[in-house]
Amino acid sequence: MRRSAPLRPFAAALAALLLAGAGCAPASEAVITGEVVAIHDGDTLSVLSGGRTVRVRLACIDAPEQGQAFGSRARQRLAQEAMRRTVRVEVVDRDSYGRTVGRVWADGSFVNLELVRAGLAWHYDHHCPGDRALAAAEAEARAARRGLWAELDPVPPWEWRRRR
Repeated sequence: MRRSAPLRPFAAALAALLLAGAGCAPASEAVITGEVVAIHDGDTLSVLSGGRTVRVRLACIDAPEQGQAFGSRARQRLAQEAMRRTVRVEVVDRDSYGRTVGRVWADGSFVNLELVRAGLAWHYDHHCPGDRALAAAEAEARAARRGLWAELDPVPPWEWRRRR
């Protein structure tokens, strides 16, 4: 018995890796809490949690890409909302790039919603149909011509990526 004890942490880590590879978050990762240590673009950040860094794609939104109009402003706003703050990530999925996809909360504020409300991200209805709060925030930002909605015909990031 004494010899098998060191294998327990290894077995737990292996099980977590296998689950992550299968596209499922382990039960212990249903919620991630940690400090935001990097902002990659307007809808992706990294959280330091439990000694490891987790790349998180904000669920249900799509922000302009770097090089696209408002891409830098979206990244700056995400940094303003989350950088160096302790966040709570409600894990929704894992995407095809291996990133954790989640709803991010900082200081009681729903960061995903704040980006849409500021006019710096689209509600990604394709992946989250029926999210009334995000849909309403986008409609409000459009009506107020906030952020990217100040442009006559803003190009959604998924179309911009497809064209490139």
